[in-house]
Amino acid sequence: MKKYLFVSAGGSVLAVITMGIYSTLLFTSTLAFVLLVCCVDHSCIHTWAFLMQMLWQTFWHLLIQYREYYLHEPVSIRLFLAVSTLMLLTQRITSVSLDLQEKRGVLTPSKRQACVTLLPLISYILNFTTLLGGPLGSYGQFITLMEGINLTSPPRPLGVVFLKLMQVLMLEWVRFYLVYFLKYLIHDFNPGILYGILSTWCLGLVLRIQYYSHWKISECLNNAAGFGFWEDSSGDYFSKWSGLSDGDFWTTEASICMSQFTRRWNATTASWLRRLVYARHKHFPLFMCFGFSLWWHGLHLGHFVGFFTWAATVKADHHIHRNLFPNITPTQRKIYTFVNWINTQMVVTCIVIAVEFRNLSGLNLLSKTYIGLFPLSILLK
Repeated sequence: MKKYLFVSAGGSVLAVITMGIYSTLLFTSTLAFVLLVCCVDHSCIHTWAFLMQMLWQTFWHLLIQYREYYLHEPVSIRLFLAVSTLMLLTQRITSVSLDLQEKRGVLTPSKRQACVTLLPLISYILNFTTLLGGPLGSYGQFITLMEGINLTSPPRPLGVVFLKLMQVLMLEWVRFYLVYFLKYLIHDFNPGILYGILSTWCLGLVLRIQYYSHWKISECLNNAAGFGFWEDSSGDYFSKWSGLSDGDFWTTEASICMSQFTRRWNATTASWLRRLVYARHKHFPLFMCFGFSLWWHGLHLGHFVGFFTWAATVKADHHIHRNLFPNITPTQRKIYTFVNWINTQMVVTCIVIAVEFRNLSGLNLLSKTYIGLFPLSILLK
């Protein structure tokens, strides 16, 4: 039990230090879910947990919008961090509630064994290694590692952590020079169409690299704590420590179509959305999945444009690939692959800028630089 106390206490202290008074958002969610586990029949616990968590999260998202757009007040960075972390808590809470409802996990707290049963659950939710940056691992995997159920302990991860930190440094070096290049382009402004497309693509890549660096640092922290070792993997030593990875820069950016990029980007969140929404809806599962993702991210104007553009281009991509790809020659396939990679890069740039800017400024940028025509080219095919 000492291990669980250490993990949950570490997460609680980290939350208080980084978020201050807003850490109560996380503690409220955790306490409410623990009460649900104790009081609600597990056959319907997911519905209760889902509604409770999403309504709580949405309240804070709308409060931020009210302060930003109506009151025009600056919003505390601690509140932004708390709401971002609350989104990650939503992933873990709904993942456990699905496990319980589908009888994949067993939590039957009695009066005598309440602490023994619930402390691991609290530790999973407030785990300091995943609190601020993820990625999402299953409750079963967490318990397996903490209890040392596997007979063979994972090898020391120091070498892997060092290599991944070198990758972070490389990504930040690339981002630094991209920002320098953008400043140079802005200084020597040229109103040409190619200039606008190139500069906007660079901006989108800078924003994406921030995510890749964040995910890789979170992966390093989890690996250093012993999480993320994939024993059944047939790959090398480095690959075996990629069990908790949200995305690799080279693999994700090499995607040649939107559906491929969607599966690789933020991989653990994509798997969570697939299980939570896509697999549970028979009618329009793709648009239901992206619609929920829009709700989960905060319902900003840029989110509406970004996520529905994403859904529409993935749907169009499925249709194009199914009808066009089998009917072209090998040479044509190479040309098609290259053109499709460029188009994917531009569409992803449009989506990232719309989502990250959140308001009309991002949409104005896309319209002025004509890069917004790339998603339309897919939809009109």
